[in-house]
Amino acid sequence: MKRALRVLISLLLNLILVTRTFISYQVSRIMGKEKRNVYNAKETHDLILHRYNPRYPLNLQCFGAIDSGVYPVFENEFKVNVGGKNGSANEFKIIADIETFSVSIDSNIEEWTPMDTEGWIRRLMTGKGFTITLSGKRNIGDPGNDYVDSLKFLTGQDTETQMQWVMPSGTTVTFNCIINQTTAGGDSTAVDALDFEAMSNGKPTVTPKAPVSP
Repeated sequence: MKRALRVLISLLLNLILVTRTFISYQVSRIMGKEKRNVYNAKETHDLILHRYNPRYPLNLQCFGAIDSGVYPVFENEFKVNVGGKNGSANEFKIIADIETFSVSIDSNIEEWTPMDTEGWIRRLMTGKGFTITLSGKRNIGDPGNDYVDSLKFLTGQDTETQMQWVMPSGTTVTFNCIINQTTAGGDSTAVDALDFEAMSNGKPTVTPKAPVSP
C-alpha cells in the first residue's frame, strides 16, 4: 500500500512539472518575453525518465541554451584544460572570476586583379586565426585560474593548452591555443588581476548545440 502511494505521489509530481512547463511557456508568449530555461516536450520527457531511472542519459547541452533573442554577456563560459595540450576531456575547468572578454579574428586575404575583371579586385580568404582576450581577478585555489597563472613565466610548448568557449546558443568551440598572460597586480586597495590572451593554435572544433528530437 505504501509503495503504491509513493508511486501515485511521484506521478502527481511529474504531472505538476509538465503543467508548470506548459503554463510558463504560455505566459512567456503572452508577455512577449523570450522563452528561457523552459523545457520543450522532448526535454521534459527525458527529465521524467531520468527521475525514474538515473542511468537514463541526459543531454545537458540541450538544457539552458538560448534559442532566440538577446542575452547577457555572462552567459558565455570559458574553460581551460588543466592537463595541457594533451589533457583529457574531463580536465577542462571553468576559469573563475573572469569579468570581461573580447574576440579578435585575424584573416589572411589574398588580392589580385586579373585582366577580365576590368580593374576590379578579386579576393580569397586563405587563412584565419583568432585571439580571445580575457580579464578578471586572481583566484588562488580555483583550478582553472591557478592553471592560467602557472603559465606566466613559461615559454615554448609549455604555454600550449586547450580551451573551450561555450556560447549561450549551446555551441561549443574547442581549440588548441597559446596562453599569453599580459598583466597582473593593480592598486594597493584593488583585487589582484588576471589578464591573458588565448591565441588560437590551429583549426578549432566547432560543435553546434545538439538537435532535439521531436
